[in-house]
Amino acid sequence: MSKEAATGNKKPEEEINSSYYVSKEDRRAAFRATLAYAKPHRMKFLLIFCCTLLVIAADLLQPYLVKIAIDGDLLNGNNDFKLLLIICGVYLALSVVSFVFTYIQNNLLQYTGQSIVGRIRKELFEHITKLSMPFFDRFQSGSLVTHVSSDTEALNQFFTQVFLSLIRDGMTLIFIILLMFHLDPVLAGYSMILLPIIAAIAIGFRSYMRKTYQNARTQLSRLIAFVAENLAGMNMIQAFHQEKEQEKRFTERNRIYYRANLREIRTNVLFNRSFDMLGNLSVAFLTWLGGMAVLHHSIEFGVLYAFITYIRQFFQPINSITQQWNTLQSTTVSMDRLWRLFTTELQVKDVPKPIQVEMSGIQGRIDYNHVQFEYQEGVPIIQDLDLHIRPGEMIGIVGTTGAGKSSLMSLLCRFYDVKKGSVEIDGMDVRLLPQASLHRMVGLVQQEPFMYSGSIIDNVRLFDETISRERVIEACTFVGADTLISRLKNGYDTQLSERGSGLSAGERQLISFARIVVFQPKILILDEATANLDSHTEQLVQSALHIVSKGRTTLVIAHRLSTIMQADRILVMKQGRIVEEGSHRQLMEQHGYYEQLYRHSQGKPVQGAV
Repeated sequence: MSKEAATGNKKPEEEINSSYYVSKEDRRAAFRATLAYAKPHRMKFLLIFCCTLLVIAADLLQPYLVKIAIDGDLLNGNNDFKLLLIICGVYLALSVVSFVFTYIQNNLLQYTGQSIVGRIRKELFEHITKLSMPFFDRFQSGSLVTHVSSDTEALNQFFTQVFLSLIRDGMTLIFIILLMFHLDPVLAGYSMILLPIIAAIAIGFRSYMRKTYQNARTQLSRLIAFVAENLAGMNMIQAFHQEKEQEKRFTERNRIYYRANLREIRTNVLFNRSFDMLGNLSVAFLTWLGGMAVLHHSIEFGVLYAFITYIRQFFQPINSITQQWNTLQSTTVSMDRLWRLFTTELQVKDVPKPIQVEMSGIQGRIDYNHVQFEYQEGVPIIQDLDLHIRPGEMIGIVGTTGAGKSSLMSLLCRFYDVKKGSVEIDGMDVRLLPQASLHRMVGLVQQEPFMYSGSIIDNVRLFDETISRERVIEACTFVGADTLISRLKNGYDTQLSERGSGLSAGERQLISFARIVVFQPKILILDEATANLDSHTEQLVQSALHIVSKGRTTLVIAHRLSTIMQADRILVMKQGRIVEEGSHRQLMEQHGYYEQLYRHSQGKPVQGAV
């Protein structure tokens, strides 16, 4: 059984993307965890609060100055030109104060918000890189991209938009209410009737809005995951002429996201326009009441002017907060998903007190002691395997797909932990070794070596600046890659993409061998390293393999049996067990399963089913 089939169909992103998997307690925990990132910036937020207070005071005093000018001078016929000049000067000064401190407030908030989100994004990437292989077996890379980009951007909007709105508009609302009661308690009392209506609308929309925002984010995540999957397999799509089929599948996913997005927008528009309508009706009602009071000389005209100005401003912060409701809902969903991701525990992790080892003392002896392993509960992949490999021995491992060959290697690298038994290096259980040390001991060359965006130098030393350029060139020369690299226009400074553009499969493999020489692991694993090579390139890689395997315990997984014919021992695996063992000659003399595999690889008639 393959690893993908064994892990089942359930995907962790479905749990992370779905709000139904997040309880109220978890949501509160996610909110507290997010706010914890703001604690180191307490003084900056205090300064932002002070700036906001000054801006609000400057804005709200302006209508009151006009009220003083109307009631205290213009309507009374005092014609005090000096007083009007003073009021105009104070009005101008308040405008300047509002402008200056708004500028300081916005810049300081952007700096603080970007710093917080930058730290979250950095820690999220670090956490993802430390997660165990079972997680990546079941989690689509496109969804991870969504978390690192879209979800962290939603948090950025929270700290730079929603947070400011809550502080500024919340305080503005409080001060407006106080000023309204100061101007006329009766009109202010009528205005307060609006508050329970506003609360009812907000509560009524809240649950439905959360569902629409959640659904839109989930569909976007799935759409991105589909695009990433297709881009990664574009050669296969074109080779089998599946462009139209994949286009249909994309169109369907895009249509689902389109509908979810429209539903989100309609909900948002309806929510905001409800407040606009309520605000206009309130202004009209209070203007009528206030106008009647002025006609009956109950209040002064200046008071009515200031009151109408404040009632309009009363709805501005409310409308601003509701405008941010979309962002707040999106942020809440993103907080939930990121918190779920951050709290995903490592299935493979270091013990509290791991064994500390010196690399120079490692011999490379490997022991599989009655190992049992399974990806899915109750479906064994390796069954009671007992294998002992001497230091410096070259072991070939063959078998049909699903025999457990790659699983054997994954256990040695400790990408997974055994179900029963143990895997040891020089008598030390790999579960007791620090993973950093273990991965220095074991070097892995895969069928498709991964190239990073960067120069050939960087790809060989994996961006480790402590490894000199000269050492990289020496390693490439050692494995026979120097001649091929020298033909490139920029030589070792040639820039590569993640797929190693400009390099053949054999050249990429030679670069991966150069990595082995540079990092000097004591154990070398080749997982189908020559499967995609032509015969000429395979000879180059075989020569490089012969060079890098000297003095190292080497395990070679191969479909091409020519790759491992010179191995000290060949292990033949079938259904998670070693069914035959010996050199090529010894196995051929047994006329067993290995001979069938060999004849099949040579295109010769096979007696019995393989």
